[in-house]
Amino acid sequence: MDLFAHRIIPVVVINDADDAEALGLALRDGGLPIAEITFRTEAAAESIAIMSEIEGLTVGAGTVVSPDQVELAAEAGAEFIVSPGLRADVVREARLDGKPILPGAVTPGEIMEAQALGVEAVKFFPANVYGGAAAIRTLSAPFTTMQFVPTGGVSASNMADYLALPCVPAVGGSWMVPTGLIQAKDFAAISTLCRTAVQLVAAL
Repeated sequence: MDLFAHRIIPVVVINDADDAEALGLALRDGGLPIAEITFRTEAAAESIAIMSEIEGLTVGAGTVVSPDQVELAAEAGAEFIVSPGLRADVVREARLDGKPILPGAVTPGEIMEAQALGVEAVKFFPANVYGGAAAIRTLSAPFTTMQFVPTGGVSASNMADYLALPCVPAVGGSWMVPTGLIQAKDFAAISTLCRTAVQLVAAL
């Protein structure tokens, strides 16, 4: 499984698991068959379970902050784990469950700790607060083998700045899966936004 194959990881907040299947199909049909379902709502685990049944769709769990959540996500069918910060026990639990993990790290100390845990790619979050593409470019100088996946404030208008960096294999964002469209059940619009995002990446 290549988490970075599409160079964009949609970050999804689902409030109602009844929307999960239609959303998953919208992502797949829009050419962006991957989703990070955040553990910010009570519908997350059920949504992951539903979307994991969609053929051709890669589903992971985001905003995972404890080993218990890693286990819950794995049981629901999550194929990868994303955490907003760095906790050694979360990284270890993900590995015990056989799941790739993308932990959050934005400072030199956090990045060094991630390296000590054998992590090769980190979530740089929130990217817009911690200096954006310029900060990642600077951090990549001493940490030449680390990959960064910026999330937070990433949009169609600035993702090219991030993806131009050799150390950025992908970005995370929610602009193609806005909560308002999910709640409005406008999945056709979400597919259109996904197709536009894919086209923007292809043009880089």
